Amino acid sequence: MATLRESEKIADVIIVEPQSFGDDRGRFLETYRRSWFPLGREMVQSSRSDKVAGSLVGLHYHLHQADYWYVTKGVAQVVLHDLRIGSVTEGATLEIEAGDNSQVGIYIPPGVAHGFAALTDMTLTYLVDNYYNPSDELGVAWDDPEIAADWKISDPVYSERDANNPVKRKIKEYLLPRAVLRT
Repeated sequence: MATLRESEKIADVIIVEPQSFGDDRGRFLETYRRSWFPLGREMVQSSRSDKVAGSLVGLHYHLHQADYWYVTKGVAQVVLHDLRIGSVTEGATLEIEAGDNSQVGIYIPPGVAHGFAALTDMTLTYLVDNYYNPSDELGVAWDDPEIAADWKISDPVYSERDANNPVKRKIKEYLLPRAVLRT
């Protein structure tokens, strides 16, 4: 069985610590189970992201989609930031290392910006509860001083999209109150 805990920094973010079973052949662990997230919806799509050390992805967010992340190989510095207006943790930032040394799954609700830095070459698998919708692919600047994320890398390599994401103070009009998200 896995251990589940809600983040103390961002409401509704669930950290999953799977139980690992191993022997001379290797190990086995269950990384996702629908019943772990009673307030979540069914996950409908799975994707994989392979990144080289020094890469940075994010910060991205969705108004109508939740994500579930699990680093299967390597190490990532995951950064989450609560953009939900009226959330009890509005404006909070969570930084968590995931991967080889910290086997955790991370459930990210709508309205919580998310990104990661590859501290080593790495593979991230993620599940989403809504099919890809370009109009729900939003972003905030990864280096926004208001968010003040510690990515644990210097001189990151990132996409043009991530280079052009606006700072937080310029996106307020696109955010919805926590109770309205996901409809």
